[in-house]
Amino acid sequence: MNQKLGKSSIKPERPVYILESASIVGTKEGQGPLGLLFDQVGDDDMFGCNTWEEAESSLQKKAVGLALDKAGLKAGDISFLFAGDLLGQSIATSFGISSFQIPLLGVYGACSTCGESMALGTMSIAGGLADKVVCVTSSHFASAEKEFRFPLEYGNQRPLSATWTVTGSGAFVLGGESAWGGRKARARITGVTVGKIVDYGLKDSMNMGACMAPAAADTLEQHFVDFASQPDDYDKIITGDLGKVGQRVLTDLLRNKGYDISQQHMDCGIEIFDGETQDTHAGGSGCGCSAVTLSAYILKQLSEGNWRKVLFMPTGALLSKTSFNEGMSVPGIAHGLVLEAME
Repeated sequence: MNQKLGKSSIKPERPVYILESASIVGTKEGQGPLGLLFDQVGDDDMFGCNTWEEAESSLQKKAVGLALDKAGLKAGDISFLFAGDLLGQSIATSFGISSFQIPLLGVYGACSTCGESMALGTMSIAGGLADKVVCVTSSHFASAEKEFRFPLEYGNQRPLSATWTVTGSGAFVLGGESAWGGRKARARITGVTVGKIVDYGLKDSMNMGACMAPAAADTLEQHFVDFASQPDDYDKIITGDLGKVGQRVLTDLLRNKGYDISQQHMDCGIEIFDGETQDTHAGGSGCGCSAVTLSAYILKQLSEGNWRKVLFMPTGALLSKTSFNEGMSVPGIAHGLVLEAME
């Protein structure tokens, strides 16, 4: 049983199902175009907590609990939990989901963490090592600004290339054939392409889209090669956090490689905010951006039959405040998942 496909991809011999999911967001996200689709929208971005970091932890806890409730499962039914966030030592995760007492594998892929966690969950189920897993990630605008840029009180001016870190958490319950058992599921995961680190030497942390776009182009090209596919094979090719600037860079890079994705491409960071009425500059970003958009919007389109097959590819900028302060570049990474509607 060889499930490895090409250089960087995996095609599960048996489908892995997204049994259920949950999305919880902050006030600004609730005011955006997808606001009515999220499971919960906070009344304020502190979520009843004392610090921004505690607020982000509560997002993960609530998202996992809600996803399990929607799936009719308990924490004891889950084999592994794959989770991560943007904060140092992944503290939003460790303090947020410890009460579930599910065996945890912490992951870090920056804003690509949703894709990485679901890729690892898919591999575990497809390899027969788990029956059901939960994948969760989160981000918070205020905790991310504090971690990577400036405290909010500083009041610095943001350039037009900057993206707005999404306050939100998305959780997904994955299961194999036995876990699905003919029950209702949101979608099937039929392919995975694992990305590698791509570094074009860019150093502008206020232009994350341009820093991450080369990694998205690299993973997407490898995916097309591994699966012998073309852009037209997908209803949508969906990146996570490139925003308007990164979208232009990605389409140009792929056009130079012989692929035109202009008709299929969609970016979660562009979809989640209204560029005309919400002051988010280039769009949205953060671990929570692609996660909540996948749960609330993308899976809805698949389950309603509006789309049959999409490539979901969150993108991440692998920097820290230490690397930035030492003048290092901002490498990128992207991981792809083939999602198909239930038959």
